[in-house]
Order: sequence, then structure tokens, then C-alpha cells
Amino acid sequence: MNETKYEILAQRSKKVIYKDGDTVLKVFDSDYSKADILNEALNQARIEETGLNVPKLLEVSKIDGKWAIRTEYIPGKTLAQLMEENPDNLNEYLDLFVNIQKEIFSKEAPLLNKIKDKFNRKISASRFDATTRYELHTRLDSMKNHKKICHGDFTPSNIIITPGESYYILDWSHVTQGNAAADAARTYMLFCLKGMDEVAEKYLDLFCQKTDTAKQYVQRWMPIVACTQSVKGKEEEQEFLERWVNVVEYE
Repeated sequence: MNETKYEILAQRSKKVIYKDGDTVLKVFDSDYSKADILNEALNQARIEETGLNVPKLLEVSKIDGKWAIRTEYIPGKTLAQLMEENPDNLNEYLDLFVNIQKEIFSKEAPLLNKIKDKFNRKISASRFDATTRYELHTRLDSMKNHKKICHGDFTPSNIIITPGESYYILDWSHVTQGNAAADAARTYMLFCLKGMDEVAEKYLDLFCQKTDTAKQYVQRWMPIVACTQSVKGKEEEQEFLERWVNVVEYE
């Protein structure tokens, strides 16, 4: 693959995202799980069918022995870029952000994996001791079963605002169906992991207000989502995540 002819849009762990004309090419490392790549493409196709504004899936192929997913290129800026460039408009951007998340929650895709199944697997795979894992499994089991679409990585960097001011939602590799409060807890956590504590609190207040959800209910998910994030093994996050997980011992 002649990578010099493509513009690099982003580099992530084990994958590179390129712009190729009016399409986007996500190229995975040769040792990346084939099942995970095909599942990501399937997730994208299922979300397309809900009518949400997402880039259309165009093809899954192999390029020089590496799997690749091609989707539409959506011109514009991410909501994260706009927040950084126009800090005075933060409240307006957060309002839009939560409204988009609410629209996602209004949809269903019955064939998606269930969030509780995914979280149970990740709790079992975590480094926490058996007692903590038991408490987390028990807490997860007690949570209400819902069928809402949960993005799984809902951050301002995954929202594109086009020049015409419409929006598109990117990166459906972590999508599941389940409880909206779990997805809100994860978004809150992702803000905190980026050192954006004040934005995290504003987001959570706005989410709870707009969805009529008790803040305490979202907070009950936080030790669970912190544990699932810890499985990624990012050493710089571990101390922070362990403090959140250990909340279960004191409640």
C-alpha cells in the first residue's frame, strides 16, 4: 500500500485512518483480530439502518495483507475542535452534544451485542481481586435491562459538524444495546480521563436534566465502567480508574 498518497486523519493503537478522495479508509495492523474488524463493519451497517446520521459503510477489503474498512468522508470539524476554538460557546456545544446522545438512545437495533454481556466479560478479565470482581458483577446484575443503543465511545471528537451545520456520528466499533445511564457514565469518565473535570460535571448535570435521570443512578455505573476501561491496560489511567472501582467497597 502506497501510504504516501493518502492523507492521515488519525493514528490509533493498531490502526491508521486515511482520507482517500471522498472516502475514509481505516487500515488495521496485520495482527488485528479479523472477527473484531468484521464485527465493527457489521455494527456500522446496523446503525445505518436505524436512520441515525452516520457515514455510510462502503466496503471491507484487504490492502497489502491488511484488513481495511472504507466509509464515506464527511467534511467538517469535530465538536471537540469547535469546543477548543470557541470556548465561550461551550454550553451551547454541550447542549447539542447531549441532544445527539438522546437521539441515539431513542433508537433500537435488536441484533447488537448487549452491554451487560460485554461488561461482564471485561469485569472477569480485569486485574481486580475476586472480591471486587464479585461486587462489580453483582452491581451490574442489579441494573435495569434496557435496549437503547449505547455508542460506547461518545465523545465530542466522534461528532462531525459539517459546513452546513448538520452533524454525523463517527466510530461505532464499541456500540452495544443496553442502559443509557451506562453510556452516560462512560462519557463522563472519558472527559475526566482527559483532565476535563469541569466539562464532565457540566455534561452530567445537563444529561440528567434532559433525560430526567437521577445523578446517583449514573454514578452507580461508574465503578463498572472504570473497571471495563482498565482492561485496556493503559498504565497512565490505572491509578485513576482503581480509585473509581474501589468506590464499590464503601457503598
